[in-house]
Amino acid sequence: MAMTVGRRSVLTLLAGLPLLAAAGTARAQSALGPGIGPDQDGVPVRYTMTGFRADSDTTLAVYESGDGTEFTAVSERAFTPPTGLVRDPSVLRHIDGAYYLTYTVAGDATAIGVARSHDRIDWTFLANVPMRVPGRLEGAWAPEWYADAAGRVGIIVSLTWGHGFTPHLLIPLDTGLTGWAPPVPLLGLGPSGPGSLGFIDTTLVRRDGRVLAFVKNEDTTLVELAVADHPLGPYGFLARGDWAGWGGPVEGQSVVRLPDGGYRVYLDSYTDGRYLMSDSYDGLRTWTPPREVPGLSGVVRHGTVLAEYGTTTPA
Repeated sequence: MAMTVGRRSVLTLLAGLPLLAAAGTARAQSALGPGIGPDQDGVPVRYTMTGFRADSDTTLAVYESGDGTEFTAVSERAFTPPTGLVRDPSVLRHIDGAYYLTYTVAGDATAIGVARSHDRIDWTFLANVPMRVPGRLEGAWAPEWYADAAGRVGIIVSLTWGHGFTPHLLIPLDTGLTGWAPPVPLLGLGPSGPGSLGFIDTTLVRRDGRVLAFVKNEDTTLVELAVADHPLGPYGFLARGDWAGWGGPVEGQSVVRLPDGGYRVYLDSYTDGRYLMSDSYDGLRTWTPPREVPGLSGVVRHGTVLAEYGTTTPA
């Protein structure tokens, strides 16, 4: 029987989890760069990109950059899971110094994949984490790591029962990321009505004490912006349609801080095979016209970029 958990229970779990970041220890860092985690005021020293290969959605590619613009290959064929796909990968650097990957395992999956690496080159499959929800789940897509201001981590995953996607928060029950509570929906980000396809690829960014959600509206295939006081919501939309000038269809949005204090979003323009980036220098309100990330168009699809702070050990 599927286990359920209420909103109040999740808040209690979040408050009671041991901190995944502490003074003098490695800090949990996520692909949610700007305003996320204990390093929110720091300067990134390296960017790690994970994406699935454009010619194989069972193969993970890993790249790195010192400035978030020019990426070089760490491993172009880093990981193939024992079964299923490795689509929509998202990467986290955890308290133990290792990198953790989560990804979509199938279009009709009821679980998400998790893998681990100490050098970003050799990856070990850990588990397919089942989504313990009531009813007949028909899809679990595009998981994205989330880290709060204290360094506690979770995964945002979009679930569907066949009537549009709703982002859910999945939180670990231990610091080893081996046990997971049932997912809880993010209020205000579900399908808007009958026939609506809802929202996927949700990326959460903390700023000024609030949580900003960059979401792909599946009805318009545009990335929109919502805000809440808590990662569980309720969310209200700040910007709809093509508010940032990124056009569409685009997906796989990943937002990081730049060394000069700006912010950058990476976008997969999947219908024309281009991998794009766009920058903001006024608090995420306006953005530069999208331009291609050098060398990645037609090579990788739907990845995330991890902004790493402090001392890193090159692979």
